[in-house]
Amino acid sequence: MIDDRTAAELRDALLEADFTPQSVGELLGTPAHRALLRNETTPALRATGDGSALSTLTRLFSLQRPVDATAADHALPGLVDRLCLAGMLERTVSEVRARVDVRPYGDEEHDWWVVCDLTPGLDGADRAVPTDHVLGISEASMTLAQLTIRDSVDSALDLGAGCGVQSLHLGTHAGRVVGTDVNQRALSMARATARINGIEVDVRDGSLFTPVEGEQFDLIVTNPPFVISPGTGERLVYRDSGMPGDELVRRLVTDAPAYLRPGGWLQLLGNWAHRGGRSWDDRLEEWLDDTGCDAWVLQREVVDLPTYVELWLADAGLHGTPQYRERYDTWLSWFDDEGIEAVGFGWMCLQRTDRDQPVVRLEDWPAAIEQPVAPQVSAWSRAVDESAAPDDEVLGMRLRQRELVQEQQSAPGADDPERIVVRQLHGFRRARQVDTVTAGLIGACDGELSVGQILDALAQILDRDSVELRAAYADDVRSLLMDGYLTADLR
Repeated sequence: MIDDRTAAELRDALLEADFTPQSVGELLGTPAHRALLRNETTPALRATGDGSALSTLTRLFSLQRPVDATAADHALPGLVDRLCLAGMLERTVSEVRARVDVRPYGDEEHDWWVVCDLTPGLDGADRAVPTDHVLGISEASMTLAQLTIRDSVDSALDLGAGCGVQSLHLGTHAGRVVGTDVNQRALSMARATARINGIEVDVRDGSLFTPVEGEQFDLIVTNPPFVISPGTGERLVYRDSGMPGDELVRRLVTDAPAYLRPGGWLQLLGNWAHRGGRSWDDRLEEWLDDTGCDAWVLQREVVDLPTYVELWLADAGLHGTPQYRERYDTWLSWFDDEGIEAVGFGWMCLQRTDRDQPVVRLEDWPAAIEQPVAPQVSAWSRAVDESAAPDDEVLGMRLRQRELVQEQQSAPGADDPERIVVRQLHGFRRARQVDTVTAGLIGACDGELSVGQILDALAQILDRDSVELRAAYADDVRSLLMDGYLTADLR
């Protein structure tokens, strides 16, 4: 799509125009920016009439409006004709129009640009997309980026790379990044994204792990085409795998460990079917058996079937079309035939530990979680190792409480509280009702005394046997570590 020289010159032009997320947001203002997120461009069009290079590029790419050819040449000096030859722009006598989106994107430390297909459905236009449509930056892709652990690693795999947004993030902390996809247009756009941003990504064609056969990685991330559908009608590659039910997610979970180095992570988003007569966590636990991986699965949402079908029919641009009702009914009938009663969505984090008895945690957690959540995943992994220690080692640990608040409820005039709740201020913001011993233990964990020393002191204060107290609360300490109330990180 674009060669290295053109990509570098395009990057320079975008920087010169300050075509970044922050500057575009400031140019549009909050109301117009919010309208654009709703696919309405009129307020943004009114805000971009000053003739600046930033306004020209915002109209050209973000608003998908034709711009004056002279203005385009000013904003992209010496580049318009080359970008037309690359298939990114098209020119008439007096105007230039974008054929793909070059979308400003970034994190706290980086300004990037992502090459993807134009946003469908702007200003009420037809939302239908071709089967090889390359999705841009979505809520799901941002969720995966916030979930991904950012420890420095030698190698990382972006499986199903799409426009290459995850590869940008991986390039900040991985020595080598491989991106794969089956969509030829996605491969072209992922390469363009990498080149414009000046990062090295080895982009390969192929399904699942075929392009990396015989290789292993420290980190594999994927936002796969996980939609659970009957497979009738045209298949949108970015969301439909062509496999029945949730088979794609199951295969990723069961096959990925062979491509992980010891200690390596697989992190993915997925849908899974809720089938009659069997709990969702029982099904997923079966997938995780024999992987050799510790696993933390968070079910973030459960969607009823009509809502699920409506969501994805609208996504395909079929709402209001003649085939809408037929596709809707076909989908629901297929769910009936498969015994599917609802669809779960969530996050899966697997770490290859090769333990004899891997730790598997499956939680139904629809509540809000502070982002990014990646530090919580890293902390959980460390807590798993710490909790595996025998009692004497757990009792010998010097622990520190995370940022917590303690709430007490008692009747007026009562000497002792009837109820004590410890609540996290950050991360998962869990809350746990505790007894007097656990409350005292948490309160005294400042990294100075060991757990055993604190329990001995509490035994003396409460007139309890210290040996019995140590034995009774070792598992409680493990649970507090696993849930993130306490940490052995004393920094």
